Amino acid sequence: MFPATLPTPRTPDPRQAPALNWGILGTGWIAQRFVDSLHKHSSQRVVAVGSRTAESAATFAERFGIERAHGSYDELVGDTDVDVVYVATPHNHHHACAMLALKARKHTLIEKPIALNAGQAREIAEIAAAQGVFCMEALWTFFLPKFDVIRQILADGVLGEIRSVDADYGEYFAPGHRIFRQDLAGGPLLDLGTYPIALTTSVLGAPTAVKAFGTPAPTGVNGQIAAVIEGQNDTLATVHTTLFAFTPSTAVIAGTEGVLTIDGPFMIPGDFHVTAPDGRRLDYTEPAIGHEGLHFQAAAVARAIADGRTESALRPLADSIATMSVMDTIRRELGIVFVEEQTS
Repeated sequence: MFPATLPTPRTPDPRQAPALNWGILGTGWIAQRFVDSLHKHSSQRVVAVGSRTAESAATFAERFGIERAHGSYDELVGDTDVDVVYVATPHNHHHACAMLALKARKHTLIEKPIALNAGQAREIAEIAAAQGVFCMEALWTFFLPKFDVIRQILADGVLGEIRSVDADYGEYFAPGHRIFRQDLAGGPLLDLGTYPIALTTSVLGAPTAVKAFGTPAPTGVNGQIAAVIEGQNDTLATVHTTLFAFTPSTAVIAGTEGVLTIDGPFMIPGDFHVTAPDGRRLDYTEPAIGHEGLHFQAAAVARAIADGRTESALRPLADSIATMSVMDTIRRELGIVFVEEQTS
């Protein structure tokens, strides 16, 4: 039955989460926004930062008022005052840096994608389990209040029997951007495509078949991907990601009793609406704070660690591996091989 009102978010107040000491591994764009969000909206403490150079670490520490700057990743994970490490390096270093932190028995949050491929993701999960520490992919979207409401809508059967998911994320990047670099595992799939594919697998489950088409970029990396994914119970999904244009970046979950449409960009804080077949519509609105919403996942990590858990119920490592497996299949379809995977 179509409801009279939408559920309310059950997301706890991030400022009420236990305050942990964070170490930031990497000093790039996402690390800056992560620390800024924690400072503005949470009780979490950022006590150290580590970079490949002392100069980069010191500059970052001064900008964000961080007590200690380490000139190497080894020093950062060896800092005894750090409770949890946030890995914010380029994609092709996620696996090595996560393994470094986990082997140092640090709780670890790894910026998405968790690794370059499912094999690396499984290795991360295995070492985390062996060390008995918390580990999670930083797919921050799933920790936003609006996605808690979406989960309730799906669990309550408001949409009826789910039949399809359509998700898109595209941006225009100027030539020279690091996303076009082969040595940094460039292309849209890891940077942008993780979001629509993760949404698809979370709603439809592991796919039974994947068919993909791609367009190359001038530098040799892939520049655009469109894929059709066959899900469980005769469901279908379409996903699209590109470096060549700003696309609507919306997501649609369609069922026999209703359609849920998430406004673009669907992966950040913002609005969505649910429409019934007879035209009735319910709207959800939340402040469009962009990447300042990164603090929700950090608070969730802190609560999980304080509770003695080693994984997140909202983004368990098995789900991260499932997403990587779909991306591996898409890459095999298109012949995309990252530099680190090439053999002589």
